[in-house]
Amino acid sequence: MSSLISLVLILYFAHTSSQTAVLALPSPIRDGMLPNGHFELGPKPSNLKKTLIIGKHSLPKWEIKGIVEYVSGGPQPGGYYFAIPRGTHAARLGNEASISQYIPVEAGSTYSLTFSATRTCAQDEKLMVQADGHSGELPIQTLYSTDGGDTYAYAFKAVGSIVKVIFHNPGIQEDPTCGPLLDATAIKKMTPLRYTAGNLVKNGDFEIGPYVFKNFSTGVLLLPKIHDIISPLPGWIVESLKPVKYVDSKHFVVPASGLYAIELVGGRETAIAQIIRTIPNKFYRLMFTIGDAKNGCHGSMMVEAFAARETLKLKHESRGKGEFKTGVLKFKAVSTRTRITFYSAYYHTKLHDYGHFCGPVLDNVKVWFY
Repeated sequence: MSSLISLVLILYFAHTSSQTAVLALPSPIRDGMLPNGHFELGPKPSNLKKTLIIGKHSLPKWEIKGIVEYVSGGPQPGGYYFAIPRGTHAARLGNEASISQYIPVEAGSTYSLTFSATRTCAQDEKLMVQADGHSGELPIQTLYSTDGGDTYAYAFKAVGSIVKVIFHNPGIQEDPTCGPLLDATAIKKMTPLRYTAGNLVKNGDFEIGPYVFKNFSTGVLLLPKIHDIISPLPGWIVESLKPVKYVDSKHFVVPASGLYAIELVGGRETAIAQIIRTIPNKFYRLMFTIGDAKNGCHGSMMVEAFAARETLKLKHESRGKGEFKTGVLKFKAVSTRTRITFYSAYYHTKLHDYGHFCGPVLDNVKVWFY
């Protein structure tokens, strides 16, 4: 009898403990910086050997593995210079090193990570991002800005209520400390897409997108589909070799109707597309706006638009003053699905900074039938 009572008590406490554990689960993380995502909370001096972090949990809120350095911006030993525009400190990942943290999320929702990543030594440095079974490898050998401001977005769909986010350097350099620099990391929950009345294009004004840093931004690079299957720009596919850039009205000039737009920074190597529903043999109009972001990008710009069997080449002579123009492409649908695609015909750099890639801005994409 006593053994039966003991068994009942054990089952009861096991049940109440599990209920308490469920109730104790943290609320999903809010949009914004990850805990210590700016790396301004550093290790204790006793856990640092010069810049090398000693101890798995010595970097507050993060778990480290391998050679991870806690560095400050400015000149470095050996003649290097680390640009850290969003703060004072950053984490540098050496050979096969990684940093990670667990984040409470809403299961089934799509999230986008925004993070600053810059190579520090070798031309072929890479950065692997992993979240909830998804992973993508960033080829960060191309620098799109010369001030250390390259920022990327990576999207994933949460399977459970807790996600482990990992930043990993898969490279092996001659100098074991060589590797990418992480300056800031943030997260944003993606809003479900809805059609706008009179427009067959979803998110045609690009207002739904990744988190953008408020204090300093050179735009957010959106990876091609081969590196990130789930787009951080809902509704759109980056189907090219190079990324496109998500720009905001606080740091760039975008058409007055919205807060965000897309900059086609990779010329013919950058293409953005969406597949829309159409009725075969019906006629449609595709309207879109192009211009420059008043960011020093100049010269003869041209955006090519494709829909069904039709093409439009829209030219814009940029004087770097934030001017825009609108184009209209008429097409006849040949299927129940029509792909609309945009890319920049030319390569561009800033007028006074030839190492800084730029391009025409695309916004206000609309399709309707007539």
